[in-house]
Amino acid sequence: MRKISSIILALVVGVILWYFVLKPQDYQVNFKAKAIPGTVFESVKAWNQGFDSVIPLDYESPRHFRQTILVNDSLQVFEWEIQRVHDSLSEVQVNITDLDHSFNNRLAVPFSDTDFEKGSRRLLLDFNDFLNDHIKRFTVSIEGEEEIFSSFCACIPLTTTTEGKALGMMKNHNFLNGILLQNQVQLNGPPFVQVVDWDLKNNRLSYNFCNPIIRSEKLPDHPDIVYKRIFSQNALKAIYHGNYITSDRAWFALLDYAEEKNIPVERTPIEVFYNNPNMGGNELEWTTEVFMPIKESDE
Repeated sequence: MRKISSIILALVVGVILWYFVLKPQDYQVNFKAKAIPGTVFESVKAWNQGFDSVIPLDYESPRHFRQTILVNDSLQVFEWEIQRVHDSLSEVQVNITDLDHSFNNRLAVPFSDTDFEKGSRRLLLDFNDFLNDHIKRFTVSIEGEEEIFSSFCACIPLTTTTEGKALGMMKNHNFLNGILLQNQVQLNGPPFVQVVDWDLKNNRLSYNFCNPIIRSEKLPDHPDIVYKRIFSQNALKAIYHGNYITSDRAWFALLDYAEEKNIPVERTPIEVFYNNPNMGGNELEWTTEVFMPIKESDE
């Protein structure tokens, strides 16, 4: 009997130790999101900017990251885990810890619906509304494999945040066109972006904003313009309709497709734009072709 009592006591102590010391969260919320993990991640980034005190996300991957929110008198950590179910649904688990009142929360949560729990649910319901509004503003369709076009082009190298890409394009569209037309350089297709480095952890994007041109002897020598050739290459292709600020949603869709089909790709997408955002109009009618290059075999 004494042995059984000792075992029961050890189990109780173990459970208490786990619950108050080792358990990774004070409260957990699970829900389904009508979006792929990359879209959920980028939406959390945008939603996070709406708080009075903005603390950057602690990034591990688009499927695992931490968000710190100042709520009233305490810091709360939302640890996001996102699992893709299919191309339009993800399962989201958010583990929430109040850094300043963790012990009291864990003590109260099993016995009542606390203000902490209610507040956490309200925040995540607000996010879900934010996400649902966002996914109405764009569409992505995967087209499969296709060759990237080959072209000589004039480019302006830029580095911005991911969401600053479209503003960088708009600022340089008239500048690049103006210099080329001034020097009677013949354009040879719609403008495009060639990504050089996509740094998700630091939210930095290095890319070339380019116009395809006919090569000639009249190419202007300008310190901000470089000339290069884009070579044909096999790629995965998607069609994106929506604001160019969020066209990277198609990048994530292509990466998920490549993972599902076991296709090795380079994370350096090329986007071809068929509408001028400076002219306005219905964003859902703006068309972008997005190519994710397939890695060439070493054989």
